[in-house]
Amino acid sequence: MIQSLFIISPSNEICLEKHWSKVTPKAVCDQFFESVSQSTSVDEIPIVIESNKECLIHVSKGRLFFVAVCVDEGTNHCLLLLMFVNVVPPLLVIELLLSLVNVIVDYFGTVNESVIKDNLVCIYEILDEMIDGGFPLATEPNVLKDIVRPANILKTITDVVTGTNSAVSSTLPSCQLSNVRWRRSHVKYTNNEVYFDLIEQVNAIVDSSGNTVFKEVDGSIECFSKLSGAPDLTLAFSNNRLIDDASLHPCIRLLRWERERVLSFIPPDGRFCLFRYHVNCLSPLTLPVIVRHSISLREQGSRLDLVVIPKTLGRTMESVRLTMHMPSTVVNVNATPSTGRVMFDTTTRLFEWNIGRIDSKHSNPTLKGSVTLSPGVSAAPGNPSIMVHFSVHQYAVSGLKIARVDIYAEKYKPFKGVKYLTSSGKFEVRT
Repeated sequence: MIQSLFIISPSNEICLEKHWSKVTPKAVCDQFFESVSQSTSVDEIPIVIESNKECLIHVSKGRLFFVAVCVDEGTNHCLLLLMFVNVVPPLLVIELLLSLVNVIVDYFGTVNESVIKDNLVCIYEILDEMIDGGFPLATEPNVLKDIVRPANILKTITDVVTGTNSAVSSTLPSCQLSNVRWRRSHVKYTNNEVYFDLIEQVNAIVDSSGNTVFKEVDGSIECFSKLSGAPDLTLAFSNNRLIDDASLHPCIRLLRWERERVLSFIPPDGRFCLFRYHVNCLSPLTLPVIVRHSISLREQGSRLDLVVIPKTLGRTMESVRLTMHMPSTVVNVNATPSTGRVMFDTTTRLFEWNIGRIDSKHSNPTLKGSVTLSPGVSAAPGNPSIMVHFSVHQYAVSGLKIARVDIYAEKYKPFKGVKYLTSSGKFEVRT
């Protein structure tokens, strides 16, 4: 399936390479480097890149590129996209790469170039256990931690004294003795508790007249489980018909979801992503913020007026920030906000209004100002779009709610907590 894996830095340096069936020369990455150089942003880089003999599939995280090299060993030709469906599904490779990213974050707290270089040995050992012969083997962090012990200062000192260099456990992981491959056996906690974070990201495009051209919500349910034994959980939603598409953790019983639209599962131990879903623009969705604008980029009578109006049912908006990439003819921006601070970068032409918190009990933030154009320019070629950034706690923009969580197969009564978070994805207001 996967012949080789390369982890590449923003400067095109190969931080780590791992090979399975045979060694792939580094020159195979040249076509990927070419695609990166031709793209203005990470989003424009093709996820699947085909060459003469190989197919490169990548994901990006922490300014790093995780590039998998796939080869059809039967014909030794590049796997065309149609052949991929029957041989190596691209989504399977992408999901495996994302699982690797999540495992690295779970082990080391974050993923970036320094983390990879400082923990090369441990990451190689993780890859040996995650992928066998190019195929996924164990991808659950709690299972891997039974096999490859996380690095810490005490362990490092012990390894130096004893001369042990490997973090791989010499004993069989407890999950191999369990009927549930994603959960350790004989798990015990003094305090049994389970937490669910329903996190939604809203993407929207609003035209210059204030009409919503496009809107959608991508959501996920992050779970943190500290439950003894092997509990059987059932999670039910209110308004579950809002969900247009879903991605399920392997622990979820697919038939019950398709039949009853509930999540029935035996959870892994620790942190994991239980459920991902999508709510399309056909659903009744009220955007959490309205931006009223009056922008005129002219030599005479220039104007820049903005008003931000929250629509979050009384919830406080946090980390509110508006950015605009001004045309190249704009030399300076003079603006006075009612709250927050403004900044204009004359090099990148980026104008930023950092508001911070917006409490619905107070007046709506406003900004008034003017712009200065280059000498001899009567008007800018066009008005910029406004990119809106924000987050709202204890608020689900789609209207989806967790109605109840029931626990079976165990006699104890655990603590159950649910939190909600809505944040902006690509939220664009055209002017």
